[in-house]
This record gives sequence, C-alpha cells and structure tokens, in this order.
Amino acid sequence: MTTLVEPALAVTYVDFPSMTDRPRFLARLYEPYLTGSVLDVGCDRAAVRELVGRERYVGIDRSPEADVHHDLQRDGQLSFPDAAFDTVLCTDVLEHLDNLHQVFDELVRVTRRHLLVTLPNNWNAARQRLRRGHGEIGLYGLPLDPPADRHRWFFSLVEAERFLRGQAERHRLEILDLRALEKPRPFLVRAGRSLIYPARRRYLNLYAHTLACALRRRPS
Repeated sequence: MTTLVEPALAVTYVDFPSMTDRPRFLARLYEPYLTGSVLDVGCDRAAVRELVGRERYVGIDRSPEADVHHDLQRDGQLSFPDAAFDTVLCTDVLEHLDNLHQVFDELVRVTRRHLLVTLPNNWNAARQRLRRGHGEIGLYGLPLDPPADRHRWFFSLVEAERFLRGQAERHRLEILDLRALEKPRPFLVRAGRSLIYPARRRYLNLYAHTLACALRRRPS
C-alpha cells in the first residue's frame, strides 16, 4: 500500500485587477491538468474558453456567456453523468452558494481525472475595514435592496485549507498542488509583516487573498 504525502502549502504573489484574471491565472497555473474535456462550473464570462478551445470546453452558469444556463444556488445537481469530464474547474464560486457541500460533491462526481478549485480568504478582504471601523466588506453587509449576488460563507484561509484537505480525504482525491495567493508587495513590507506575525498560517490568514488547489482522482 502506497502512502500519499500531501504537498505543503506554497505561496505565489499575484493580483487580479479584473474578474477574468483569476480563472485565466488558474488555467495557466494548472495547464498540465487541463487535458481532454473541461467543465467550468460557475464560468461567469467563460474566460477559460479561449485558453482551452471551444471544442473541449463547457461553461455552466446563469450568465449569458455560459454554454449551459443553470442556477447552482437554486439547484446544486449538475445535469451530467458520472465522470463526464476529464477536468472540472471551479474558481471562487462555492462561497456564493448555500449548498456549497452538495455542489462540491457534484464537482467530484462529474470529473474523471482532475478538479481545480479556488476559494477566497474572506479574512483578508475584511482585515483593514474591520480595523478602521467603517466601510463595507465585499459581498457581505446589509444593503437596502436584495443583492443579485453575495457570499454565503465567511472563512479564513486556514479554514479553506482544512476544508479542501478534508474533502480530498473523504472523496479519495490526491492533492497535487495547494497554494496561497498573495498580492505582490515589496520585500521589506512582507518581512515587516512576518516579524509581526511569525506564525505562517496566521500571516496567510491576514494577507493571502485566495487558496488554489489541484486535485486528482486516486487510482481505484
């Protein structure tokens, strides 16, 4: 019996000025795993389609650019058979869904080989606003009218890491890569922050903005 050694948490310095930068970055970061047919769950503007190729790509969302129009919040069941796609992609989608756990199970069910996921670190988005005692926190708060979209979950990077490692064990998935994404900052800024917060996970809870993960089905 082979014992799998899960990878340590890596760090990459990158920022996403626009909404399409995140999925494009993930597709380039994990390009070796984007083989065969690709399902992009919560594809939004389908930014990955041009990188993968229309013939291999299916995007599912309620957005106009999606190939399959489906509201995951209303119905978390994906209308595809088991192992229908070689790779399933899901970038910063799960935190928008009350049925997050059901949809994650569905991501696993419909992938044949790889699952690529990102989750936000909500603590990072809230850090400065809470400390200053004013302003709004991203897709949270209490607007006058019902918003078209919002986050349903508020979690740290460490919680996101624990979730993905636990789901990998539950579904017999192998973690190929797990990395925190942090905005580029001058070395002296990062060094100063590290002196204040020498515990690595505590530092990343405050300053990393995203957790990216590449998973693969373990051999039967």
